[in-house]
Amino acid sequence: MANLHPVKRALLSVSDKTGLVDFGRALAARGIELLSTGGTAKALREAGLEVKDVSEVTGFPEMMDGRVKTLHPIVHGGLLALRDNDTHVAAMKEHGIGEIDLVVVNLYPFEETVAKGAEYDEVIENIDIGGPAMIRSAAKNHGFVSVIVDVEDYTPYLDELEANDGQTTYDLRQRFAQTAYARTAAYDTAVSTWMAGAVGGTPRRRTFGGTLTQTLRYGENPHQQAAFYSDGSSRAGVATAKQHQGKELSYNNINDTDAAFELVSEFAPENGPAVAIIKHANPCGVATGATMAEAYARAFDCDRTSAFGGIIALNQTLDAATAEAISGIFTEVVIAPDADADAIAIFAKKKNLRLLTTGGLADPRAARLAPRQVSGGWLVQDRDIGRISMDDLKVVTKRQPTDQELSDMLFAWTVAKHVKSNAIIYVKDGATVGVGAGQMSRVDSTRIAARKAVDMAEAMGLPAPLTRGSVVASDAFFPFADGLVTAAEAGATALIQPGGSMRDDEVIAAADEAGLAMVFTGMRHFRH
Repeated sequence: MANLHPVKRALLSVSDKTGLVDFGRALAARGIELLSTGGTAKALREAGLEVKDVSEVTGFPEMMDGRVKTLHPIVHGGLLALRDNDTHVAAMKEHGIGEIDLVVVNLYPFEETVAKGAEYDEVIENIDIGGPAMIRSAAKNHGFVSVIVDVEDYTPYLDELEANDGQTTYDLRQRFAQTAYARTAAYDTAVSTWMAGAVGGTPRRRTFGGTLTQTLRYGENPHQQAAFYSDGSSRAGVATAKQHQGKELSYNNINDTDAAFELVSEFAPENGPAVAIIKHANPCGVATGATMAEAYARAFDCDRTSAFGGIIALNQTLDAATAEAISGIFTEVVIAPDADADAIAIFAKKKNLRLLTTGGLADPRAARLAPRQVSGGWLVQDRDIGRISMDDLKVVTKRQPTDQELSDMLFAWTVAKHVKSNAIIYVKDGATVGVGAGQMSRVDSTRIAARKAVDMAEAMGLPAPLTRGSVVASDAFFPFADGLVTAAEAGATALIQPGGSMRDDEVIAAADEAGLAMVFTGMRHFRH
């Protein structure tokens, strides 16, 4: 196998015809023979290029509605034959098989077909068979054959031919082969994932795939390499957002921005403005308000210290008043469905702030998988899309909660789903006033959240912390009464928790003794 190999014959069969004609012209200008199929051949011919149909080479017509056209020994023999193997060369000569030095294939739009909600039979028809087979054959024989699966690689390939007088290097063929195998793997992942959902149950095998969006400067820490991959879905979020300004997002920016946007997407825009402020993937303030600026101010007042250098997510369009308020402190990222021109102009003065717009909110009810790698394998679960309503609440105390307490408890419960366990959230009038996250003891989370409220009251010159008259949500049951007692000492008047502890009776008795109202949800929201 030589490092440099000449390109004399190319097979092109693409669904995405972006750049196809220009690429075909460049190949033809070098005297490279073009083989093609169906719509690709038609597009090239209409551009005035000479193209030979694959059916003319194989002696078999395209058949079965195009299902069978390249699955033939003439094609795969031309791809797989080792040019330096005398037996292979003799077999090619005996059976009239010509060498194919380049394969250009991008696959049927399976992912796009699924994304638009197509019916089962239409999705099945968009599973490419011949394309992946050709890609894999060419990639396996990368010692001699080049394979291109992405439009982005047309220019680098032509540059390679120009630099090497119509030849390709082994290094390029090897790199393109790796890209090709990753593409077919991601494609098969999309197919198998869709079929797993259609069939139901727990599949014996699972795969995950993605396409590189950007190489990151580093990971969580400077000594870790990192990159961001998209799964190809159109779901609104950090992967599909438009960045208006600022330097590239970091690993931690992306992780925290995703956490912020997923949380704020729980609050439907038609129910009013909502803002979530995130630090280290945990909310340090979440609030609603009559205006977006008011919602931001109330979220900020939960923990002004932690908000510094945080991520801010909005459920409605960013306006000028809110942009002015946010500009008052250092903020890493702001993400919103949209931003008006005045807000964009205000942020343009903050060169270190990144503004992202998504065009909409993420659907909090959309079923998705949540994989996590562990040593030797993957843990895979459904994303937590559990929700409760007023009708799901079970009052377990002598005192009934007021309407305001019920409203605040549902708000707190929504936030609790997005706080690392053990999670405790104090809420008053539609705004968090204390958040305790990620502690080994639930009572410690309760104390930390209350302590933060005390600190904020002192900083704001308030006569008492805002936990006075608040409600408390716990993402899992109180195993002992001590957490509830601590919440009561902080001024909470009502609690929402899953229930289900062996000591529920003891906890309920403590609530009754303190004059608190408490409801059980029957659902927990662990987040590790």
